[in-house]
Amino acid sequence: MGEENKEEGKKEETKEEKKEEEKKEEKKDEEQPPEIVLKVDMHCEACARKVAKALKGFEGVEEVTADSKGSKVVVKGKAADPIKVLKRLQKKSGKKVELISPLPKPQEEKKEEEIKEEPKPEEKKDEPPPVVTIVLKIRMHCDACAQVIQKRIRKIKGVESVETDLGNDQAIVKGVIDPTKLVDEVFKRTKKQASIVKKGRKEGRREERRREKGRGQRRREKRK
Repeated sequence: MGEENKEEGKKEETKEEKKEEEKKEEKKDEEQPPEIVLKVDMHCEACARKVAKALKGFEGVEEVTADSKGSKVVVKGKAADPIKVLKRLQKKSGKKVELISPLPKPQEEKKEEEIKEEPKPEEKKDEPPPVVTIVLKIRMHCDACAQVIQKRIRKIKGVESVETDLGNDQAIVKGVIDPTKLVDEVFKRTKKQASIVKKGRKEGRREERRREKGRGQRRREKRK
């Protein structure tokens, strides 16, 4: 039993040691500044020194290693920006510089802003003009005269139907037309003066009342 406990204790110790080592390695990785690797055309050591000098003391740069044989420059620095380092080196050295790592993140294509069309105000549909009935007083001598007047009034724009009453010297016109314009058009076409006949509201109501009374009397008579 004692030996088994010792073995278990050793295993636990080894596990803890491994964990501690892993933590130390992680800390080392965190402490080490990230590397920026650049490809630069360098012909000799003098070129390499010139490149290294161009980046020393630059914003965020802590360490610079230039390899002329491999045409490679390694820059270390926690706050070093790869794009800024690349532009700085191009400007100071006048050489062609390419960023090997870290690769720049692809720029997200900006979506075109959808232009929101302002809702157009609903167009009010024009209601069709009402059809009116106009009774005109026109002097007519005979049937032939009444027919001529009827034909000529029908040709007026907006007129839909025309009826003539020879006995009362009247023309009943239906259509979409202004009464005053109708009178003018009738004179132009027939050379006769026309006047608009209007019924008063009181007269119309009296007639309706009389009709209602007559209907009521008839119903009473039928019941009797």
